[in-house]
Amino acid sequence: MRLVKITESPKAGKKLRATFEHDGRLKHTDFGAAGMDDYTRTGDKVQRDRYRTRHAKDLTTKDPTRAGFLSYYILWGDSTSIKTNTAHYRTKFNL
Repeated sequence: MRLVKITESPKAGKKLRATFEHDGRLKHTDFGAAGMDDYTRTGDKVQRDRYRTRHAKDLTTKDPTRAGFLSYYILWGDSTSIKTNTAHYRTKFNL
């Protein structure tokens, strides 16, 4: 499995779409609530820490292609840069 790209989501109510390729097939995961804040927009570390505490349960699925993982690591990652967070996410999950 590999992460092909992250683009703006065409789905109403979502911010971004991650496209994954696995065995020649594409899988799309839309994530991030449109109109809501995230760390890449606000840079508020306290808000990020609260989000991470509240959503740590999303990581129990152990499936990095799920929306909860993508939001946690890309929108609420260590950096305010989506590009930096995406690079870290690719490395962390070998995608």
